[in-house]
Amino acid sequence: MTGPQVSFEFFPPKTPELEARLWDSVVRLAPLAPHFVSVTYGAGGSTRERTHSIVRRLRRETELEPAAHITCVAATRDQIDEVLRGYLEIGVRRIVALRGDPTAGIGAAYTPHPGGYAYANDLIAGARRIGDFDISVGCYPEIHPEAGSLAAEIDNLKRKFDAGASRAISQFFFWPDVFLRFRDAVAAAGVTAPIVPGIMLQSNFKGLKRMADLSGTTMPNHIASLYDGLDDDPETRDLVTAHVAADLCRRLQSEGVDQFHFYTMNRAALSLAACRLLGVVPERKPT
Repeated sequence: MTGPQVSFEFFPPKTPELEARLWDSVVRLAPLAPHFVSVTYGAGGSTRERTHSIVRRLRRETELEPAAHITCVAATRDQIDEVLRGYLEIGVRRIVALRGDPTAGIGAAYTPHPGGYAYANDLIAGARRIGDFDISVGCYPEIHPEAGSLAAEIDNLKRKFDAGASRAISQFFFWPDVFLRFRDAVAAAGVTAPIVPGIMLQSNFKGLKRMADLSGTTMPNHIASLYDGLDDDPETRDLVTAHVAADLCRRLQSEGVDQFHFYTMNRAALSLAACRLLGVVPERKPT
């Protein structure tokens, strides 16, 4: 593969049609040789078994490196440890360790599960006791709604790295400077591990705006205006989305960023278009 290093995130589908779309995306994106592909949990751990099933199939049927999302919610330590040991047994050594959203939904008060791992740093330490996992964690360039300040956000991130995290993947954002200022502040705090920007490829603007509002992500007016009047024009929305994503990545590249994590929404075409605009294409085999 040429171009910057990329990774992709998929989510567990709910219908046979969406299942087919997921595996079509896997097949189409595999030639880009991503660093890894992650598979999410639903809110409150609601898709846990589907996540495990997809990860197992990725390991069994593809050459991709799957990274399984693991959260603290709705499970005891013993249950989580059993899952982690099961992953090791089938050769999965990458995880994405997250506290997770409250079972009552985003915005509800978070309460640690009785007998569970309370927070992400506890989960990371537990995973490290079980095996030599490569562990990705989350971070919020615009500050997690519960953090309250940039200093608190960075302190929490440092706890994750101190517990054994390998890299952080950011919440999506739209302003390059938002990520760059956060990256520099994290480095100034003594963190040397990679901070990888998360790039959103959601072309449904209503859905995109809803996700941004829930996560505290600033939606620039100039980007909102690009989608104006396109509610019934999905093809043009896709073109706009690929352009917005690639433009953001190129601006980050000019500041030394060379890794990108794409939130694919299980749609290969958008990811392929954005990657091609960045010069990420399969290596040509000699003829």
